[in-house]
Amino acid sequence: MLVYLFRRLVNVVVMLVIVSMVTFGIFFMVPKITGSDPALLYAGRETNKTAIEGIRTKMGLDKPITTQYGLFLKGIVAGRDYDQGSQITHCPAPCFGYSFKNEQPVWPDLKQRIPVTLSLAAGASVLWLIGGVATGVISALRRRTVLDRATMITALAGVSLPIYFTGLVCSAVFIYSLEWMETINYAPLTDDPGAWLNSMILPWVTLAFLFAATYARLTRATMLEILGEDYIRTARAKGLKEQVVIRKHALRSTLTPIITVFGLDVGALLGGAVLTESTFSLPGMGKAAVDAINSGDLPVIMGVTIIAAFFVVMANLIVDLLYAVVDPRVRLT
Repeated sequence: MLVYLFRRLVNVVVMLVIVSMVTFGIFFMVPKITGSDPALLYAGRETNKTAIEGIRTKMGLDKPITTQYGLFLKGIVAGRDYDQGSQITHCPAPCFGYSFKNEQPVWPDLKQRIPVTLSLAAGASVLWLIGGVATGVISALRRRTVLDRATMITALAGVSLPIYFTGLVCSAVFIYSLEWMETINYAPLTDDPGAWLNSMILPWVTLAFLFAATYARLTRATMLEILGEDYIRTARAKGLKEQVVIRKHALRSTLTPIITVFGLDVGALLGGAVLTESTFSLPGMGKAAVDAINSGDLPVIMGVTIIAAFFVVMANLIVDLLYAVVDPRVRLT
């Protein structure tokens, strides 16, 4: 197990390096393809050549791409200094670049946004996992009944409706019409738990409704397939109670594909739930990415991309380790 874990951790590092190379390459090539100058983007329209050259020197755009990439990796591990001529701006590790739109390093701003995204992903994932799996199991056990059809129709609606639509409908109903909740204004959990919970409930429900629908359909289909397997019939023939057969044999095998999808979904959400955060104005990673794209702040986009990739590859690693726990048929070699 230790050898397998070490090998996977090495693969994680290699994957992150590849992602950083691709992301940095896009950052370097896109301005050339579009015919724009990154230094000019940061300097603004009303500027002069001296200011543009100063920004280009500070950003390191006057150096070869290999040197720029080396400085970028060094900044992540050990920090980086940006020479402004009259003064030197230090970007401490992990330095994902310097946002010249905000005139500050990228990481401190993203570090403040990560707890928002973590709060959203953690709460919503618990809701959609429990709700989706439970709905799928009940639907499979009540196949072709009114309950089965009702749950699948609801699940189809949840998959079909976009986040921004369901989010706006929930806000209109629960905040402005029924007035059961206050207007969403995010506050950190440590500052005001009540305000934090109020700002998270609707985003949790909205996001969970979308994902729970997918999990319900996946669970139902997998459960129906497994219930027809020979070992399930053997367990029933031995006289085991139906609850034991469902819980210990059928459900456990059903969870293998669920864990795979769950790990990927949570890993992707930790990189920023773009639509949900934008709909409810949550200052998370997804909102940072949208704002950076609108303003052309390339270092912030790079930082969000690399952090999102880190969460995805770590989620894949955890999923692989959980396979042997959930399904004894899986053996790690």
